[in-house]
Amino acid sequence: MVKNTLAFLMIMMLFDTCKPQTESESRWCDQLPREANTQFQKSEYSNYWFEVYQVQDSIYAIYEPYQWQEVISYLIIGNEFALLFDTGNGIGDIKEVVNKITSLPIRVLNSHSHYDHVGGNADFDYIYGMDTEFTRLRKQGLPHERVAEEVSPEALCKPLPEGVIAEEHSIQPYEIDEYVAEGFTIDLGNRLLEVISIPGHTPDAIGLWDKENRLMWTGDTFYQGAIWLFAKETNLTDYKRSISRLAKMSKSLKHLLPAHNIPLVDPSLLTELDDALLQIENSEVKGVDSTDGRIHYTFEHFTILMNKD
Repeated sequence: MVKNTLAFLMIMMLFDTCKPQTESESRWCDQLPREANTQFQKSEYSNYWFEVYQVQDSIYAIYEPYQWQEVISYLIIGNEFALLFDTGNGIGDIKEVVNKITSLPIRVLNSHSHYDHVGGNADFDYIYGMDTEFTRLRKQGLPHERVAEEVSPEALCKPLPEGVIAEEHSIQPYEIDEYVAEGFTIDLGNRLLEVISIPGHTPDAIGLWDKENRLMWTGDTFYQGAIWLFAKETNLTDYKRSISRLAKMSKSLKHLLPAHNIPLVDPSLLTELDDALLQIENSEVKGVDSTDGRIHYTFEHFTILMNKD
């Protein structure tokens, strides 16, 4: 979630964690496309707002590169239905894209309940949700005032899609049809997916584990960029425990599929993150203070943003 005075700095850190820039030097979207994403060919399902890549067999990354969150949702196609892991910002019509890719029924599962991952939920008929108080609270949606910055000129690389009015943007309420917990499995017929509870970033944060194909969807628990650990709902103790758990699993994984910036990432970075958190805890690295009470710790492949206290 982007915050006022540090918005530009943080977005540049999402893009280039080694060399944050000021607005006078460069606008963040001038740096697009990300070099790591040039390996992917945009599919025919891409449109004005979304870039769609087929990143694995029956797996599509639905990427929103023109908005500063650079959210990635994933469509995982099964034999009888398809699973949509996250629904993005709710700015573009993700349902329209999904319906072009497949005619199968769609079920939604969110990596967590932050607004940039549940924005399109209200347009779908079947939604899984983690059995947490935070999940229940967030299904009520958010008014325009809470997400207005996400459609501001500073947040966009291009005009909003046709028919989208900035002053009316909000996160619509949605219903959860089935509550799930650690170990819940979704059988797509051609693929078995298991819910892994990894709280910390939010109380309802999950990973989605495809054991047979050695894949792990990590949501906002890990992505390459600036990892935000300063929200009031973030619990650092839980987060460290979750990263330690994922790091132990990393050697059995082939790819991570995060929810921002780059859709296929090396699992060994989980071990790097686990080590980085230990270095911070032991005061072995020095962070850089920000003006709003936050501090960032920069490492080779990511930056960690925390509150000072």
